[in-house]
Formats: sequence, C-alpha cells, structure tokens
Amino acid sequence: MKNILVIYYSQTGQLKQIIESVLSEIKESVVIDYREIIPQNPFPFPWTSDVFFDAMPESVQQISEPIEPLDIPNKNYDLVILGYQPWFLSPSIPINSFLQSEQAQCLKNKNILTIIGARNMWLNAQEKIKYSLINLNAKLVGNIVLCDNNPNLISVLTVMRWTFKGQKEKSTFLPDAGVQSIDITNASRFGNPILKSIESNQFQNLQTNLLKLNAVDLKPDLVILEKRGIKNFRKFSNFILKKGERGNPQRLPRVKLFKRLLIIGVFILSPISNLTARFQAILNNKTIFQKVEYFKNISYHENEI
Repeated sequence: MKNILVIYYSQTGQLKQIIESVLSEIKESVVIDYREIIPQNPFPFPWTSDVFFDAMPESVQQISEPIEPLDIPNKNYDLVILGYQPWFLSPSIPINSFLQSEQAQCLKNKNILTIIGARNMWLNAQEKIKYSLINLNAKLVGNIVLCDNNPNLISVLTVMRWTFKGQKEKSTFLPDAGVQSIDITNASRFGNPILKSIESNQFQNLQTNLLKLNAVDLKPDLVILEKRGIKNFRKFSNFILKKGERGNPQRLPRVKLFKRLLIIGVFILSPISNLTARFQAILNNKTIFQKVEYFKNISYHENEI
C-alpha cells in the first residue's frame, strides 16, 4: 500500500478534522501516519489577549522555538501532507519551527500537499511555506485552503470569542466560529484526485485537478488587503522586537499599542479599506486576475506579496 505522512499543528483540533475529512474516502486504500507538532513551550488555549498579540513579531519574522521530537517512521512516503494555520498573516510559530528544525529533513525529495485552515487570509503564509520547502528540496504538488465564509466582521468576532473564551459554538448573536462544518465535511471530495496521483506517482496535474473541485477560493480584493496588512505587520514586528523576545515584559507596551491599532483598523477602518480594495481590484482587473491565478497555484516567485 502507498504511504502518506501527515505533519500538522492544530490548537483547537479543527485543522486535524479538515485533514481527516480530506482523507476520509481514501483512508482504507493507503497507510496514513499522523504526527502532531508539539512546542516544548506550549501556547495556551484559550489565549489571554496579551500573550496572543505578543506572538505576532515571532510569527511574522519566522523566529523558531524548540519543538518535541516527532518520531517519524523510517518509510518511503509517497506523499507528505503539511497542515497549518496562518498566524498574523504568516505561518504559525509551531509550523515554522518545524520547517527550520533538523526534523524537517524528512521532507527532502518528497511530494508535499499543504492543507490550510484560515479565517480569510493565507497568501503570505503560503509564500513563506513555499520558500521553506524549496530550501528543503521538497516538491509542493498541491494546496487546499478552507476558510471561514462568514462576513469579515462576523468572523473576527467569532474568532475572538473562540480564541479568548474557548467558545466555538454559536452564541445569541453570532454563529459558530471557524470553518463551516459543511465545508469540512465536503472536503472529502479532494481524496479521489489525491489517491489517483499517489497510485500513478503522477503529481504534475494534482493542483489542476484540485482546483476543478474548488480547492482554493480567492477573492481578488483579499490579495490587495493582505498585501497592505502584511506590510504593516512587518514594520510593527520589528518595532516590538527591538524591546526583546517573546514574553519580555519590556515590550508589552508596544504589544498593547499594536493591539489597539489593529482593533481600530479591523472595526473602524476595514469597511473603508475593503471598499478601496474592491475599487482597486476593478481598476486593475487584469493584473489582479494574474495575481489570483498565481496564488491559487503552487509555483513560487519572489516578492509576490
């Protein structure tokens, strides 16, 4: 039988549910080994506000932290699935820490399928993952993205409720947090093209076949919004890091300033930003369309975002 290795990090368990759904219809036809990335200094869940926002600089600047051994079996894997969430428009600290560790050498010369669970923005994170895989001599053959389909401000509120209170379930005025259950269930549709590629050892058309099943749904205005957002995050992450590493109380005032400005940006300025991004997408339709097609696929070009 063919072998699949799944390496993932999931605080809430939702990302693992997504991966399990993707593989649900083919799990009897392959051998699947799951390995969870576990930080030596685990991140809390639910988070406190200060600890959550204090993770931004290390996420954006891809500063790694120690992780536990993954104890990966010595097998010739036909496919490795890398499952992750973006943190602050960047790869989460645990997934980045794995990719920078010696343990990531298991990806060398392997076919890699990334599976992303996100609120709505994941482009910069995936670009960083692509670059890391290239440096590891791994081959990205596919990408599946599942996002929260609620309106932007609704999803912000539900994610905040989940992140800081641990409540995923709907409340009086807000729906369930995270990726919708029906979308997770329907992710099983991706299993068949994955299995066909594994059985034939032909991966060159996998992403094309996944896109036919709507594996990546990307709105043009989000390309513009994320490019604006990550630019500001990079500047602020450097500003905070000048006061020390994660957990250093001397940088807390700058972390709190970032938090306040981000909240203002999300709840007050974002409607204006969304509108201007939409107009910009319309005015630059051809260029933005090319960007959308690039991000939906698996090639890598420097400085795309």
